[in-house]
Amino acid sequence: MSGSTKVDVKVENLLVRFTPTPSLDLEEAIERAGGIQNGDVIIKMLESPRATIIIDNEGRMVVHGTHRIEAARAAAKELLLRMGRDDTGLVAELGPIVASFDFEEEIEINAYRKNLGSGTTEVDERLGCLRIDDTRHDLELLIWPHGRCVALKARHPNMVAMAAVHWKAKLAEKKSRKA
Repeated sequence: MSGSTKVDVKVENLLVRFTPTPSLDLEEAIERAGGIQNGDVIIKMLESPRATIIIDNEGRMVVHGTHRIEAARAAAKELLLRMGRDDTGLVAELGPIVASFDFEEEIEINAYRKNLGSGTTEVDERLGCLRIDDTRHDLELLIWPHGRCVALKARHPNMVAMAAVHWKAKLAEKKSRKA
């Protein structure tokens, strides 16, 4: 692995939970916002901004399908406006994100079956990738032989970028020792 240590990270999906004050009433979400009940949650799909909102039985909104916190907040605000409410006192909690990046070179995933020092590794035969439980950055990485990577359970895009640089260097170090 040679070249620059810079890695471009793309957020594919993020989850944000919003807690409005007062909490949302599920029946009102069905009647006023056109939500659909599914078990003990209400689901509302928005076209603009494009997002899926899940209202839990505690009246909180989980926004799914956005790439930025600003878009998630806009979706939550749109739902509140449809219900005749404003976003005053809306509290946001950032959940896990799914992000991707590319090492831009081939990775011999079977050569990295052993622990690489900052997490445990295994080859996921079903997906055909190297799966790394990265305890240092508190996320999970999936690395395919063509160099494409997906980060799961991440908390921030910057943490994914730090993990990408770390693992790129770690794999390069191991590769150079083999040469």
